Amino acid sequence: METAEEQAAWKEAGRKLFAGECRFFFAAQRLDQLPTPGLPELAFAGRSNVGKSSLINALTGQTALARASSQPGRTKQLNFFDLAGRLVLVDMPGYGYAQAAKAVKEDWQGLMFDFLRGRPTLQRVVLLLDARIELKDSDRAVMDLLDRAAVTYQLVLTKADSVKPAALAAKQAEIAALARSHPAAFPEFVTTSSETGLGIEELRAALARLASPAG
Repeated sequence: METAEEQAAWKEAGRKLFAGECRFFFAAQRLDQLPTPGLPELAFAGRSNVGKSSLINALTGQTALARASSQPGRTKQLNFFDLAGRLVLVDMPGYGYAQAAKAVKEDWQGLMFDFLRGRPTLQRVVLLLDARIELKDSDRAVMDLLDRAAVTYQLVLTKADSVKPAALAAKQAEIAALARSHPAAFPEFVTTSSETGLGIEELRAALARLASPAG
């Protein structure tokens, strides 16, 4: 169990890390296009419209670093961002869009699984779940996929500002039980809002633990 001083130190480390320059440097649509592994990598995954781009922008303090597609379910590439030369953020394609063609869904699952299973520098997946809606079959399928790939992932609730306190508490209890029931899931989850900043400091602190030491 961490002391209050240790928790405060990690929050400060997270603030400093995510205050550093974050720049896009690579995009890949196939495994043979991936950049050479180097820095520790952190991948963000979630259903289309879960607020992934907004969360990445909130973490990095930028407004347009990650951009949401105007046509959900169409973005199929992995986008790589260098954070202060210490951590690589990987923005993965959204999944579960109802109107996406079957071939697109299959391509996404194949690309995601192969990337997750074979990427030696991947430290963790941040799996976003919308606090406003019920868990979808596609969310459960991705968690099962991550379990099979033996990749550690952390559940993060998004858009918590749009949920009333009682409903949010019930959702948090559901997610806590969900995390305990999956072998590859990180035991702690974070509740966030990109609009109000809720949970951003805590998530930065958690992710700072995965970064390379400051040079």
